[in-house]
Amino acid sequence: MKKFNQHILVILLLFATAYGVSAQGIPRNSFRPANPRGNQRFNQMPNPSGMQKIQAVKENFLDQKLQLTSDEAGRFWPLYRKYQDEVIEVRRLKRLNNSDAQANGREQVKKDLEYDGRLVEIKTRYNQEFLKILPPEKLSQLYKSEREFNDELIRKINEQ
Repeated sequence: MKKFNQHILVILLLFATAYGVSAQGIPRNSFRPANPRGNQRFNQMPNPSGMQKIQAVKENFLDQKLQLTSDEAGRFWPLYRKYQDEVIEVRRLKRLNNSDAQANGREQVKKDLEYDGRLVEIKTRYNQEFLKILPPEKLSQLYKSEREFNDELIRKINEQ
């Protein structure tokens, strides 16, 4: 099983490097200033098919860790995908806000805090929905497994 997980992570890393994606789905060059000619590559999302492949590997990893029953899986995965979509969108907006060189730093900080609040609200709302499907032990394992996946992905990317 450990070998299988290693193979999955290697495949994931290949996709991540091929599409210029970091662990959070952020283009690698997202924190570089804009090109003087106006090319704002950092505002673009990575190739959707690459993100879908990474998401599929992540879901496979989580599925193995959680050992969901068929009933749990049928109810959990659609909800989890909606959760991921909402979190990714808020993180994208937050990243764009932080990449803008605004004259009003206070407004930028205010927006940043608003995005953090939206993330907490999303996580709180979905936590309640997840508990309707999964027992608390599996929900706890979900959060631990997500961190494990992201930490391992970051470690592998940094090794390259």
